[in-house]
Amino acid sequence: SELFRHFDYATGAALVRAARAPSIKGHEPDWAARLFAEAVEDSERENGAIIHLHHILHHRRSRPAPRLPLARREPVRAQETLPRVSVLVPTRNRVDLLANCLEGLSRTEYPHSLEIIVIDNGSDDPATLHYLAQLDPAAVRVLRDDGPFNFAALNNRAVQQASGALLCFLNNDIEIEETGWLAAMARQAVRPDVGAVGAQLLYPDGRIQHAGVVIGIGGAAAHAHRLLKPDEEGYFHRHALPQFVSAVTAACMVVDRTKFDAVGGFDAERFAVSFNDVDLCLRLGARGWRSLYEPRARLVHHESVSRGLDLGKAGAARQAREAAFLSELWKTRLATEGAKPDPFHHPHLSWLSEHFVPAL
Repeated sequence: SELFRHFDYATGAALVRAARAPSIKGHEPDWAARLFAEAVEDSERENGAIIHLHHILHHRRSRPAPRLPLARREPVRAQETLPRVSVLVPTRNRVDLLANCLEGLSRTEYPHSLEIIVIDNGSDDPATLHYLAQLDPAAVRVLRDDGPFNFAALNNRAVQQASGALLCFLNNDIEIEETGWLAAMARQAVRPDVGAVGAQLLYPDGRIQHAGVVIGIGGAAAHAHRLLKPDEEGYFHRHALPQFVSAVTAACMVVDRTKFDAVGGFDAERFAVSFNDVDLCLRLGARGWRSLYEPRARLVHHESVSRGLDLGKAGAARQAREAAFLSELWKTRLATEGAKPDPFHHPHLSWLSEHFVPAL
């Protein structure tokens, strides 16, 4: 339904009970689209079901253009009633990345001051230590944790020190270029039906790194639309449209503190490094709090620059182990023969590709 607000993908290929929209007449302009839109809204209000038939039963000579968001950036109003946000930034060395990230946070427009918490996971580089020591404690709090890298545990501990009603998990290798990104995410995160909110993340070369997560790709989970250019059409322009998804990455994620606490935070025992965000989103979803992708929040992600990629045997073994945990915990949602692991991904699309290609 969130996607339908921006892209009419159903009119002409849908059946609706006439009683659902009695006020709309067949001679009115765009009556079919209006009827279906009203039926969708009624179903949402009444918790009704919308059934999707996974068969090709209809062909269009042309399709309507998507209603792209009118502005990439909605102005942030000083009187806007958005909750205070705690921004949690794990880091280790690489002062260049951290300084760039914090500088972007200082330019971020938001109705309230941000609580910024840097989680220093054992930095030993003199330049980084000097930088951390000279940060204004009134603007940035630094928590020191010298234990082994465990993304989930680091963030869970920082949450205990946070005071914001909203939590923003932010990697230190995120580069902030547009100032209204956080307000765009917060507006979605305060909705009662929304759990985690994710941003559109780009590689430094401008291609998409994250536009939502598809459950089941490669037997675990993968980023949708990866390597697509933002100005390309891709799969029905979906990378450019706000929509519900099964999960979003915690490289940049906003979630209500109460909802985060209600599901117990990140699972630091099973998912120290990988898939902790996916698992969190699925647990939020199980409570009725859906994950939402918000492309009007666009940032650059220098993926894994700070830690490096886990290319060695130990890293590969850990990732395989965490993927197995994910599969075991959520096996009814992961790709198995005859299963439909992701309700937002058409079952006739390949589970081996992030690019929405037909399954062979």
